[in-house]
Amino acid sequence: MDDNRVIAALAALAQPTRLQTFRLLVEREPEGVAAGELARLIGVPQNTMSAHLSTLAHAGLVSGDRHSRSIIYRADLNRLREVTLYLIKDCCGGNPDLCTPLIADLTPCCPPKEAAEA
Repeated sequence: MDDNRVIAALAALAQPTRLQTFRLLVEREPEGVAAGELARLIGVPQNTMSAHLSTLAHAGLVSGDRHSRSIIYRADLNRLREVTLYLIKDCCGGNPDLCTPLIADLTPCCPPKEAAEA
């Protein structure tokens, strides 16, 4: 991943409504959420939500699939992974003792086996 793609993703998330929308879509994976439902849940007009979704899609963070008259949006977890890995690529100079807590915090829903067994 290059700097420009990371900057685009971070810039897209640097707005409260878009950040809230993206977090909601991550929460609703893998089902996704219809655009109109997203607008209702976030509490913004549909045309405003459309503009926010466009920004998130342009940054590669969400994708939309048409189902009949609705567009179902989903978070692109691969892009989220790429951005996160880019940010922590050289974490702690490779010192595993310093990186382990960070990695554990990044996996709250799926703890590493060592942590789950402890």
